[in-house]
Amino acid sequence: MFPTTRMRRLRSSKFRPLISETTLEVKDLICPVFVDETITKPMEINSMPGYFRQPLSMIADEAASISELGIPAIILFGIPEKKDETGSHAYGDNDVVQKAIRAIKNKVGEDLVVITDLCLDEYTSHGHCGLVLGTEILNDPTLPIYGKIAVSHARAGADIVAPSGMMDGMVGAIRKALDDNDFQDIPIMSYAAKYCSAFYGPFREAACSGFTFGDRSTYQMDPANTNEALREVELDIEEGADIIMVKPALPYLDIIYRIKKKFMMPTAAYHVSGEYSMIKAAASNGWLDEKKVVQESLISIKRAGADMILTYFAKDVASELKSR
Repeated sequence: MFPTTRMRRLRSSKFRPLISETTLEVKDLICPVFVDETITKPMEINSMPGYFRQPLSMIADEAASISELGIPAIILFGIPEKKDETGSHAYGDNDVVQKAIRAIKNKVGEDLVVITDLCLDEYTSHGHCGLVLGTEILNDPTLPIYGKIAVSHARAGADIVAPSGMMDGMVGAIRKALDDNDFQDIPIMSYAAKYCSAFYGPFREAACSGFTFGDRSTYQMDPANTNEALREVELDIEEGADIIMVKPALPYLDIIYRIKKKFMMPTAAYHVSGEYSMIKAAASNGWLDEKKVVQESLISIKRAGADMILTYFAKDVASELKSR
């Protein structure tokens, strides 16, 4: 008790590094990258100040610049030139993501882990993550397509595939397709607990993935539910997921904590576009100190139990950490 115990003794700046319980390092970061087949120079995303879609001709240079910062991995999102009802340009060997993977691997080699997002929303004319019949999002007929996308990404050189469509059974379908095509060693990072969140708005502009009818509440999770997230994760692990993800991050720190505590699996958290844009907007108005808020936010995600963080601040944070 006071005065014998003084908690402030160790709060001096010289002692903080010695007693810090949670640390944020460059190796914890995964940088999202948008590659756009329809542009010839980088295009800034209006709702995500400072973030750009990259043309195919420059995607390898962008990946190299990320790797040079020490960031160990990127996650790649594609914007195709053509869309259709079935998302057929998601899985061709010469489609946008497949070309981007090969270009990145030719330039950067194995120094950078290339993770690819597996979803149909960027590739379908209706903007949903599965095949549709009228206004119904079809689950089972969509699963073989996810398998085809995964195989095409692996064949192009992807290191990890990350299904985000929230279709029941998608991880099992992808694992079987990979195994049947001699890609047994390609890990799956599953968006296992992906909530139907209002924080995705800027991403939809970035990836040109807005939907033409309804919403995604019939396949993405209800923000009110926590036990359901544990069931989703358990099913994905049983189907073959190697890494599981929670998305978004900050509004769902309790979910990250419960999942990590229960399953002790490699766990990722996606610090999503809305979280990025809110901080950027507040900082631009002088209401928040951007660097400090970003640091505090990412530390809280690590503290909750995330092993890796997908964040649009990855390059900024990596630069800051290296400068220290």
